[in-house]
Amino acid sequence: MAQTAVAFVGLGAMGAPMAHNVLRSGVALTVYNRSKSRAQSLVAAGAKLADTAATAVSPGGVVVTMLANDAALEAVTVGSDGFMNRLGSGGLHVSMSTVSPETSRRLAREHAKRGSFYVAAPVFGRPEAAAAQKLWIAQSGAAEAKARAKPILDAMGQGIHDFGEDPGAANVVKLSGNFLILSAVEALAEALVLSEKNGIDRHVLAGFLGQTIFNCPIYQNYGRILADQKYEPAGFKLELGMKDVRLVRDVAESVTAPMPLADLLHARLLTSLAKGRGDMDWTAIAMLSAEDAGIGS
Repeated sequence: MAQTAVAFVGLGAMGAPMAHNVLRSGVALTVYNRSKSRAQSLVAAGAKLADTAATAVSPGGVVVTMLANDAALEAVTVGSDGFMNRLGSGGLHVSMSTVSPETSRRLAREHAKRGSFYVAAPVFGRPEAAAAQKLWIAQSGAAEAKARAKPILDAMGQGIHDFGEDPGAANVVKLSGNFLILSAVEALAEALVLSEKNGIDRHVLAGFLGQTIFNCPIYQNYGRILADQKYEPAGFKLELGMKDVRLVRDVAESVTAPMPLADLLHARLLTSLAKGRGDMDWTAIAMLSAEDAGIGS
């Protein structure tokens, strides 16, 4: 890869395997995470560890961020120890977090004031897909910035899909996709409970659906999780799913687009949080269907 001076900020369940793939592509990588212990495996593999987000980046270089929410993204960019000013003219920020489209647009404007570029590149895939370099990436932003980001994105995913120059467009796509995934989880959960109460093994039904009329990765992978009822450890925490559904509803309201199914998912997530399930996988909303049907979890 021709890129040099790459920084990676955010080494959670998704960020760490993504950063490992970038490092394996041959770049000199500097990493930063609020909890330094998460960087140990990357440092052992040859990455350099920075003390702050600002010192992780090089002026005019490239920085990739993979963070939990809008507040965390804003803290590492425009916060007191953020990298926005240091990145400066000619720099590139590739934001892979699931955040509000308006946050992306606002950060893109701030970068432009300093002569740097912003590309939104959120991903689809769980941690195991990140480790296997099998993420699907949605991107949007300026054409020249996307061209520069391509080798880095190629190191992390199996395909890049472009959605134009609006920095917020890729985030709308990501939120739409997450809404559809969680809708599938809820539908699967209800169908599995229906089959179980009628004497049909949930694994048999999930296998049948995933091989026939719903022959796609979402129904196959999530069908297995729901059939096994294995909601820990979390591949994607339920509390983060709630964050995403809130963003979906906010964006929908901003353009006057009613989404009654999103309202239902919000209620399911809220109930799950009230039951103390925020750290479980977001598929744990399926426990509510079982409980409602009187068959426990």
